Amino acid sequence: MINIGLAGWGDHELGGSKGKLREYGAHFPIVELDASFYAIQPERNYMKWNQETPEGFGFIMKAYQGMTGHLRGENPFAGGVEQMYEVFLQSIQPVQEAGKLRAVLFQYPPWFDCNKANVDVLREAKARMGDVPIALEFRHQSWFTEEMREKTLSFMEREGWIHSICDEPQAGIGSVPTVLQVTHPDLTIVRFHGRNVGGWVQNNEANWRDVRYLYHYNQQELLEWKEWLLQLQEQTREVCVVFNNNSGGHAAGNAKVLMGLLDLDYEGLSPRQLDLF
Repeated sequence: MINIGLAGWGDHELGGSKGKLREYGAHFPIVELDASFYAIQPERNYMKWNQETPEGFGFIMKAYQGMTGHLRGENPFAGGVEQMYEVFLQSIQPVQEAGKLRAVLFQYPPWFDCNKANVDVLREAKARMGDVPIALEFRHQSWFTEEMREKTLSFMEREGWIHSICDEPQAGIGSVPTVLQVTHPDLTIVRFHGRNVGGWVQNNEANWRDVRYLYHYNQQELLEWKEWLLQLQEQTREVCVVFNNNSGGHAAGNAKVLMGLLDLDYEGLSPRQLDLF
C-alpha cells in the first residue's frame, strides 16, 4: 500500500479553500503534522483533527523539538526530559485511540552525527516512546558513509525504527543520500524535500527558510521514484510518501502527478468539493 500526502494542510489551495483540513482530507489519505514539533499540542487539537478527517486517515507527527535536540534555550518542562516525553505521549493519545497515528517522526538536526553518545540518545528515545511507532530521519551524512551505512540500517531494524527515506539536496555533510532500504515490516516513510542545493544550507539571507524547499519535481524524477516506491512496497506493509517541497506551492501538484503515475485512487476520502486540477 502506498499512501501519498503533504507536509501540513495550511499551505495549499485545496477544494477551493486555504488551510482547511476537511478539504485536504478529500484529496489525500495522510498528512504530516509539524505543529507538534514547535509545541506539544493540547489534546483538544488532536480531537478536533480526528473529527475533521475521514476514517482511515493517517497522521505522521513530528516529535517535539526538545525530543530531537533542536530546542534553543532551556527545557520548558520543570520535570525535565521525563516530563516532556510524558506530556507528549499523553497529548497524542486521541490520535492513537482513533487508529490514525501512522508514526511519530524523529528528525534529528544536521549536527547530530554518528557517534556512540548519539546512538545512546536514539536508544533512550526508543525506550521512552514505548510501543508508539516511531520513524527516524537523519540530516548528517556520517550515518550513511560507506563504512557506517549497513551498521546504521541494521541498528534501526534491530531497535524497531521506521526508516524515513529522504529525497533532498546533496549539499555536503548536512544532507543525507537517498537510501532505499526498509527497516520495519509495517511502515516506510519517504519525504520529498526538493533538490534546491543552493537554498538548502542555512545562510545569511533573510528569506532562507522561505526558499529552502523551493523545488518542482519534473516528470522524469517522479517516474524514477515510481519504480523505487513499487520496490519498497514489496518489502513493507505501507509506504507513506510526504511532499515537503512547499516553498513555492509545488507539493500538492507533484503529489497529484505521482498519484496518477502510480494509478492510485483512494477510497473513503471526504467528498470533494472541487478537483485540484
